[in-house]
Amino acid sequence: MAKESFDKEIQFIRMLVLTSGAFSRQQFAERLGISVHTFDKTLRRLKEVVSSMQQQIPQEQSKEFAEALRFRYYDSTDPLLLFLFRAKSVKESESQRLSLLLSALNEQALTAMELLDHCCGCLPSDLSLPDEKTIRSDLKYLEEVGVIKKEPGARPYRYRIQDDLVRSLTEDELLDLYDFVDVMATTQVPSVQGYLLRDGLKKQLIRGHVDPHAIETFLYKYHYYSRILDEAHLFTLLNAIRRRCKIRFLYFSPKIEKSYASKNTNPLFERETDGKMQKTLPLKIVYDHQYGRWYLLSYGREGIRKYRMEGITQIDEEESVDEALFEARQNALVEKMRYSWLIDTGRPVTVRARFFNPEGSEPNFVRERVLLQGQWGEIVQEDEHSFVYVITVNGTTEIKPWLRSFGSSCEILEPVQFRREMIAEWKEIQAAYESV
Repeated sequence: MAKESFDKEIQFIRMLVLTSGAFSRQQFAERLGISVHTFDKTLRRLKEVVSSMQQQIPQEQSKEFAEALRFRYYDSTDPLLLFLFRAKSVKESESQRLSLLLSALNEQALTAMELLDHCCGCLPSDLSLPDEKTIRSDLKYLEEVGVIKKEPGARPYRYRIQDDLVRSLTEDELLDLYDFVDVMATTQVPSVQGYLLRDGLKKQLIRGHVDPHAIETFLYKYHYYSRILDEAHLFTLLNAIRRRCKIRFLYFSPKIEKSYASKNTNPLFERETDGKMQKTLPLKIVYDHQYGRWYLLSYGREGIRKYRMEGITQIDEEESVDEALFEARQNALVEKMRYSWLIDTGRPVTVRARFFNPEGSEPNFVRERVLLQGQWGEIVQEDEHSFVYVITVNGTTEIKPWLRSFGSSCEILEPVQFRREMIAEWKEIQAAYESV
C-alpha cells in the first residue's frame, strides 16, 4: 500500500477507536479531511484485510469491522490493529506471489524454475504473471529476512522453509516460547515485531493441533492502540536518524480537530489543509510510557522542535547532513534536555516533595517506587514517617502526573506556585466527589 493510503488508515482507525464508532460517515470524512466516497473505499479496504487475516475464524463468529474494534477487546489477546502492518508491508501482487511461494515450499524443497511454474499456474487471471527475474528477487528477499534457506548442493539450488527452530522444539517448549513472546510483546516497546513473531508461533501451534485454550493462557491487556499505530513511523524515522537525513512531512498538531489530509495530486481540486508542512533534522525518538505516546525530537529552522508521532503523515526523506553538523545538533539537544523529565525544554526548577511511608507496610513500596522511577532525583532527608525527595527538572508539567499518582502519600513543598497548583487540583477533585 502507498504511504499516503497507510497514513489515512492509521488516522481512520485511531479515530474509530477513540470515538467508539460514534461519528457518522459525514463526520468521519470531515474530521479526516477526505470525501465520503474515500471514507467508504477505505473502510472496504480495511474489511478486506481483516477478512483475509481471519479466514481461520468460523463465519458465524466473524464480526463487522467497527464492531470488532469496539467490542473485541476482551474476546482475544490479539491486537486487531496489527493487520495494518501486514497491509503496509507488501503490495497486493507481492502478497499473492509470496504466499504462493511459501505455501509451495512448505511441502517440499523446490528450485526457482519449479516455483515460477507453480506461481504461473496458481495466480489469479487478473494479476500479471511473474518472470524468472521476479521470482529470483522474491527468493533473495525471503532468504535475506530468514524465512527460507538454500539447501546444500550443486546448481540449480533448491530452497526450503527456514523453520528449524520451531521444528526442533517440543510442544511444551513451543508453548513456553509463545508465552514468553506474548508477555514481552505486550509489555515492551517497540511491540509490533514481537506481535508478528507471536502470531507466527501461534499459527505453528495451531498447525500442531494444540488446544486453543492452552495458547490463550493470559487475560491481561496492555494494548495501547496509538502506540502500536505510531510504530508505523518509528523505523522510518530511526533509519533517517541513522543516515543523518533531513525529513519532510505534513504535521497535524493535537490542538486542531483534523488529523489527516489527502494529497493534492490534481491541481483542479487543490484545497487548504489544517496540517503544516515541516522540514527538519530528526535527532531522537522518545516514548512516554505513561500515556503510550511516541515523540520525535528534531532540529529545524526554529531550533529544537518536538512532534507527537500521531500527527506525522506523508514522510519523505530529504538530503543528508554532514556528520559534524549532526553531532553538534545532537549535543545541543542533550544539553537542552539535561533536566527534562521526558521532553520538556523549559527553564529548570527545583522540586521538593515529601513522601509519607505506608503504615505497617513491609517492604516500603512508596520509597521503592520513588527510587525506581525518580530518575536523577535524590532523597535528602528521612525519618520513620516520611522522606524528602529533591529533583531539578525543566518545568513541572511533565513530572506533575507522576507526583499526583502517589495521592495522599505525596506533598509538594517547593516551588510554592507548584504547591498551589496541586492544592487547587485536589480541591477540584474533592468537589467532584461531594454529596449532591
